Amino acid sequence: MRVDEKHFHVADGPRTFHLGGMNKIIYPRSPREAMDGWHYLPRYVDKIRLHLAGRLHADYLENLGKGFDGVWLKAAGLTHEQFTEVVKNSITDGEVCDWVRANVKRSAAEKSAHWQDVLSRPLASDAAAVARLQLRKEQAGVGKRDDIKCFVDVIDADEKRL
Repeated sequence: MRVDEKHFHVADGPRTFHLGGMNKIIYPRSPREAMDGWHYLPRYVDKIRLHLAGRLHADYLENLGKGFDGVWLKAAGLTHEQFTEVVKNSITDGEVCDWVRANVKRSAAEKSAHWQDVLSRPLASDAAAVARLQLRKEQAGVGKRDDIKCFVDVIDADEKRL
């Protein structure tokens, strides 16, 4: 590399370029992030975009459009296929947010109730779900952490945010 008379760096020849890490998992955003008052929605948008690009890790494929994605879809009154088309036909989060704001008419209280429902999982009365939470904690290497109390916590711990 040399510096010309205007102090710009100019490459003298070809440079080696490595795409290291291209096969690593790209984590969707945290379920705690929000869009238009909907917690979890940015994560679902990321999962759809990654899937459309062929980059969604296999660990996420089984529950795409189900699980917490399905909880959001139910609260919004949409199907996975409908919302996938919205994301597919948008370039930015702003476009998705505008579409949601215009087409998913829910009050702040309804959006908050959705988020509280997500945070309440597993329900203490659901022994199978409580056991599944413990299994997921152990799979994520955080089985002994008492501060991880719900599936949202497990997601964030597993994806290295907690």
